[in-house]
Amino acid sequence: MLDEMPRAYEPKAFEEKWYRYWMDNGLFNAKAGSKKPRFSLVMPPPNITGSLHIGHALDQTLQDIIIRHMRMSGMETLWLPGTDHASIATHAKIEEMLESEGTSRWELGREEFLRRAWEWKDRYGHIITDQVKALGASCDWSRERFTMDEGCSKAVTEVFVRLYEKGLIYKGNYMVNFCPGCHTVISDIEVEHEEMDSSLWYIRYPLEDSDGYIEVATTRPETMLGDTGIAVSPDDKRYAHLIGKNAVLPLVERRLPIFADKHVDPAFGTGAVKVTPAHDPDDFEMGRAHDLEFVSVIDTRGKMTEKAGKYHGMDRYECRKALLKDLEDGGYLVKTEPYKLSVGRCHRCDSNVEPLISEQWFVKMKPLAEPALRVVRDGTVKFVPERFTKVYENWMENVRDWCISRQLWWGHRIPAWYCDGCGKTLVAREEPTSCPECGGGLRQDEDVLDTWFSSALWPFSTLGWPENTADLDYFFPTDVLVTGYDIIFFWVARMIFSSLEFMGREPFHHVVIHGMVRDALGRKMSKSLGNGIDPLEVVEKYGADALRMSLTAGTAMGNDMRLYDEKVAGARNFVNKLWNAARYCLANLEGWSPPDRVAPKGFAGRWILSRLERTIQEVKDAMERFEPGEAIGLITDFVWNEFCDWYIEISKEDLARDGLREETQSVLWTVLRDSLALLHPFTPFVTEELWSYLPGRKPGKDGSLIVHPYPEPGRYPVDLEAEHKADLLIEATKAIRNMRAEVNIPTGKRAPAIISADEPGIWEAMLPYIQRLAWTEPLTVVDGKGSKEVRQALVSVAKGAAIYLPLQGVIDIDRETARLDKAIGDLARDIERTRSRLSQEDFLSRAPQEIVEAQRKRFLENSAKLETLKARVEMLRRAR
Repeated sequence: MLDEMPRAYEPKAFEEKWYRYWMDNGLFNAKAGSKKPRFSLVMPPPNITGSLHIGHALDQTLQDIIIRHMRMSGMETLWLPGTDHASIATHAKIEEMLESEGTSRWELGREEFLRRAWEWKDRYGHIITDQVKALGASCDWSRERFTMDEGCSKAVTEVFVRLYEKGLIYKGNYMVNFCPGCHTVISDIEVEHEEMDSSLWYIRYPLEDSDGYIEVATTRPETMLGDTGIAVSPDDKRYAHLIGKNAVLPLVERRLPIFADKHVDPAFGTGAVKVTPAHDPDDFEMGRAHDLEFVSVIDTRGKMTEKAGKYHGMDRYECRKALLKDLEDGGYLVKTEPYKLSVGRCHRCDSNVEPLISEQWFVKMKPLAEPALRVVRDGTVKFVPERFTKVYENWMENVRDWCISRQLWWGHRIPAWYCDGCGKTLVAREEPTSCPECGGGLRQDEDVLDTWFSSALWPFSTLGWPENTADLDYFFPTDVLVTGYDIIFFWVARMIFSSLEFMGREPFHHVVIHGMVRDALGRKMSKSLGNGIDPLEVVEKYGADALRMSLTAGTAMGNDMRLYDEKVAGARNFVNKLWNAARYCLANLEGWSPPDRVAPKGFAGRWILSRLERTIQEVKDAMERFEPGEAIGLITDFVWNEFCDWYIEISKEDLARDGLREETQSVLWTVLRDSLALLHPFTPFVTEELWSYLPGRKPGKDGSLIVHPYPEPGRYPVDLEAEHKADLLIEATKAIRNMRAEVNIPTGKRAPAIISADEPGIWEAMLPYIQRLAWTEPLTVVDGKGSKEVRQALVSVAKGAAIYLPLQGVIDIDRETARLDKAIGDLARDIERTRSRLSQEDFLSRAPQEIVEAQRKRFLENSAKLETLKARVEMLRRAR
């Protein structure tokens, strides 16, 4: 047992071993049709282009905690893993690779490009799943899926066809967000808006058949080349006389009708706005309402089109500079003002998004959104924390039709074919051979579907839909979805409406939302700041269990968390403490066999089992509320502060007593066993390793901790008497230790102490433990009702007792007081020097900031130290 266990905690020695053991013995695998109650969740599929980042690590850890807890709670558990084809991101990777080879996708052609893409996926797509395994993720890898595998692809086609047949998918010319960097359309929620310092340009537009003009203000002068109207508010009396007249577009000479529209804000700029229907979503609506011409002057590459005249071929921002100069030279530019502008950026490549009119495929959202709102409002689907319900509802209430086509090759190609002969559009599950109307040849749509289209089907396509499979019948709907708040719109909402439409019910019961991982200063991690944390480097340095603990502890669901090296080091210190505690327990269990029942008579054993029972109850409550951060805090506090710091120390006394040794062994074994089980979902590797040395476990894989029952309430009695005694013991021990520290009595040096108690009988049983824990000798208890105050002693008050530390013969009070007086004088002079320096303007303005901050810190620390020393001297003077 103990001789097989390494003395030091070294996670590298066993983490890979245990993961392989769990995999080889099928301990992650689920069985459809099991008689057990079932629990399932699907992994949010990471992109095949990615490597594990700290956000993934948090997401995977939280899911694994839930699934391991449910598995140990007797459920038939399925955690279904998989990866996403990540259309845009993968496309970019392949194109980068081709560019390095001196070629492009256009030179290769679609078929060869896709061959290369699949080759790339086979070579690199497994990297992130291998990294997920290093964290201990207990997924059923035998069911691993990929959004472009045969089954998922079949589901995508089926969904597209059904929605099209219901009239919920349509094709049309509408305003879309085009990303010149990714070379494709992106949906509204893929656009991130960032406030930037910009300008507001005021431009004079001449009136037709008049010497007058109308002045407009714009943030995008380059789009004026596509202006086809000028709008004013119907309530703005300044322009009432111009409504129905025409202006002339400067430099282009296009006639522009002036009209009234209620969408115009009279407080913006001059109150008159230029209308560019082909390059602004609001202008698009005004253009349709007022039958304006649509003139596209910017193309999908962000360059000016032929309709931009002399600016044709220029980048849109180069055109802006040239156009403003020409406007100024022509006397049209009135003035320029600073302006804060919200700029739409692509959330993938950070390019400025260009609003364009383009023929694209869309999903009609209103009919799908209504039932998706209903299941959240009636509690069928619950958000945890509940506040995210409002975020979801707000978006669904205002949802716009979803543009689902992308101008890429990697992805699910749209199952639509066009007949050049008769113009018919054919949408089908299988590729048609000819046009059913005229018999002519067909060509398939070149575009692929938005990646989120396939991800929206993930909870049921991965279980075999559209086929009726055993997995789908048994594991759907899933129970919980764990994800970040940043993809509620991208993914959560789309899964809910897709599942309701095609499965007739919700995809999951609970949506558990976690926050972002930030650095020690609360900043978002980014390449530009250089503050990113590589989870695999943390695993290499501290072990996977320490990383998992530090990602979970102290964090409430839905809130952002801060991660830094000291936090992970603290988690490793806990795991190391657990390791050493287990070694101590096992050293005292050599040749011992667990009894059928543990029922200690000593107060210490009754106390620790009572505290264990309370911990089990509170952990159950926290886990049922999906608060693993709260649960690990409760377990850590019990294991470290009560079991390791107090009970183990108390047990050293009891193990030496013949009448208590056997029950103490039983208590050590019981508490260690249940502590390992409580901790296992959070720190699976070290707990399974320590479990393997524990006497009394079942042999073989069935005896593994991963499948051992999770501790349930009701195992041990809550013993208020024992808890009261333990509280007194701990309070008295701390009081004596603190007084010893005040007068610098070295740890381990025996010194006398006296407890003057209201009820001396309660204390008698605790004296041997306090003597051992507080290094007191002799330790006596006197009746506080009739005893005199002890002279030349420090005193501390506990519940129902005064505790004295006599100093006569222990320290020379006069010498110690003189030493402290000298230290106080030295410290006071140092504080005054620092205060003087910090009051000098010359020092504050010229010295480096870090030097100034160091002096301020020195001043504060020394001031606090001075007060402590003064209080210590005062205490000694009272003890004379």
